[in-house]
Amino acid sequence: MNTKITEYLGDKADYLLNHECKTISKDLLHLPGGDFVDRIFASTDRNQRVLNNLNWIYNTGRLAGTGYVSILPVDQGIEHSAGASFAKNPIYFDSENIVKLAIEGGCNAVASTFGVLGSVSRKYAHKIPFLVKINHNELLTYPNQHKEILFGKIDQAYDMGAAAVGATIYFGSEDASHEIVEIAEAFAYAHELGMATVLWCYLRNSAFNKDKDYHLSADLTGQANHLGVTIQADIIKQKLPENNGGFKALNTGSSSYGKLDERIYTQLTTDHPIDLCRYQVANCYMGRAGLINSGGASGAHDFADATFTAVVNKRAGGTGLISGRKAFQRPMAEGVELLNTIQDVYLAKEITVA
Repeated sequence: MNTKITEYLGDKADYLLNHECKTISKDLLHLPGGDFVDRIFASTDRNQRVLNNLNWIYNTGRLAGTGYVSILPVDQGIEHSAGASFAKNPIYFDSENIVKLAIEGGCNAVASTFGVLGSVSRKYAHKIPFLVKINHNELLTYPNQHKEILFGKIDQAYDMGAAAVGATIYFGSEDASHEIVEIAEAFAYAHELGMATVLWCYLRNSAFNKDKDYHLSADLTGQANHLGVTIQADIIKQKLPENNGGFKALNTGSSSYGKLDERIYTQLTTDHPIDLCRYQVANCYMGRAGLINSGGASGAHDFADATFTAVVNKRAGGTGLISGRKAFQRPMAEGVELLNTIQDVYLAKEITVA
């Protein structure tokens, strides 16, 4: 095993690398592998063009042929504002550098906006799979609101040669019902044209902030994943769970929220991060739709944090990482190194599914 992996894990190495999952057995999962498209997607209602694009994504970059994916997402220029996102490294105001980072970093795909990818599509769309993010929270309305709106049409993504489209739904928000219908229709049309679909299954509701931030609870994020695969997302993007019991916390006093079964907390999960992530994978039809966890914000310990997330995702039965800010908010050479560090986890045969 790459010694850097254990070095980055530090005192968590044994806790993560030797954990045995006794909740949902790995034998029940549809695990990543070089034959994943043939084994899982070939029997679905996806047409041949979707299978071709999925196969292209799974067979690009350093992780080609493994069934795992490493994706560079840079839509933060809208989602978090361009200034806040790129001030640390202004070269990424130039859209071409985003695609260059994904290629140099050995990624399976680059995910960004209509504007970013369209601005360089004739130069790069045949060199790395494009994942066009079709909706965003524009963040300029005052006061800020949590509402994902379309920034273009599916036909535009098709015309620029995109392999896939992606979207966010803010499950739990006032706008969720509208977003579910809108994105379900968009994904159906994308599939018709032959593009794969990736859904950011995020939670947004101020009521989820109680004694803990239950936007990161395994039970609520798991249910968001389940809604995502219901509208036929081929890959689910979700934040790594940090706690559990969101449904229970919101069912207090006279309030009634959702439905739960105590076995979610006593048999299907523990407080171990791998077991919590395993519950997210289970809600993706036991892995029929691949779970990719987000890399999160950049900070003082990016390499260690990224390694931690990758190990948890892989050992839980996930499909990979989609990490942006940790990579592009540093010099390009360091960004490439960060992406390669994540990929090394998925290339390490010694790191197995728990």
